[in-house]
Amino acid sequence: MAVPEGHAEGVSSVGIGQRPQNRRQKAVKFLWVGIWLAYLSAPVNDLLHGGHSDGVVVLGWIGLVVFVAWYLALIFRTGRGETNGLVLGSLAVLATQSSVLALTLGREWLVLFVYVAISSGAALPFRLARWTIPAVSALLTGCALAVPGGASFLAGLLFPALLGGFSMTGVRELVRTTLELREARATVAQLAANEERLRLARDLHDLLGHSLSLITIKSELAGRMLPDHPDKAARQVADIEQVSRQALVDVREAVAGYRRPRLPAELAGARVALTAAGVVADLPAEPDLAGVPEDSETALAWALREAVTNVVRHSGAQRCTVELLRRQTLDGPVLELSVEDNGSGDQGSGPGNGLTGLTERLATAGGTLEAGGTRHGFCLTARVPAAATSADVGSPA
Repeated sequence: MAVPEGHAEGVSSVGIGQRPQNRRQKAVKFLWVGIWLAYLSAPVNDLLHGGHSDGVVVLGWIGLVVFVAWYLALIFRTGRGETNGLVLGSLAVLATQSSVLALTLGREWLVLFVYVAISSGAALPFRLARWTIPAVSALLTGCALAVPGGASFLAGLLFPALLGGFSMTGVRELVRTTLELREARATVAQLAANEERLRLARDLHDLLGHSLSLITIKSELAGRMLPDHPDKAARQVADIEQVSRQALVDVREAVAGYRRPRLPAELAGARVALTAAGVVADLPAEPDLAGVPEDSETALAWALREAVTNVVRHSGAQRCTVELLRRQTLDGPVLELSVEDNGSGDQGSGPGNGLTGLTERLATAGGTLEAGGTRHGFCLTARVPAAATSADVGSPA
């Protein structure tokens, strides 16, 4: 009946494992938890139409309000550092209130035990909840047998108490696992960022360390030669210019390498883009790119980006299938990427809008491009060499 933090995901902006961060989220959670308080209609109806004296009715309302307030306080405080002893004490208070109200006011009040079982599963770890939930159920059974007519209510309350209580233990474990996964994902992302920074630092050191040292030495040498040997100083300055130009070329190549699109990253981005556009995405898992030249991978990454962009912007498709296959041809092994959708087949105003440039990019990498309409939509197929050519192998590093 009570839903732990964030279980109303999709109803509000509070996700599983996340606590409300503002008033709106707190209000939404309160409304979600409050829905389940509708089952208290039985004791409320008993107070209104049960024929009790005025004093009993007043005490009954006080008891019910205190029970609900204690219950909500326990649910909203769950997971905020409270000790198991404090939770057990709160559950004992709820169980005592339920017993007193049920034994004094009648069988309609037995429903309170269901809330005690639910809050037990939501607030306690499983190692404790596996004992407290059956204990609450046993107490419910005892009170039902002691209250006149309570046995007829037992079957309708005992099963919800057990099922709801143990269901909440599962939700609690789901919340805990979700939090751990988020923390692990954040840690992995931080480690990946640190590794990338270290790689960038190493590459820049390797690229510029020698060049800058050489420039410094030749600058000092030119300064000493300038008064007596200006011609030699001029040669040193020319060397400095050559070294600095080569360093600039190396840096530009390194930056171009960092900006080079990668196929795994493009596949992940394609999944996000298609899903956001409401297109069912059928994409392959982590691709096997062993032995595939960088130029071939980059060309396929650009092809995938262009194809997915066209699907999202122009096709009006409901489904998009991406396949990545290795094939053996007469010219050697090739890596084939196909992107097929079930849209209208309209991929823009013609090959001039991206496909021509993509064809040229694939041709530079030794690949080919095929694109056109099918019976069910549009298909783009790009093929690139899956192994380095003899010219690439023989070229100097």
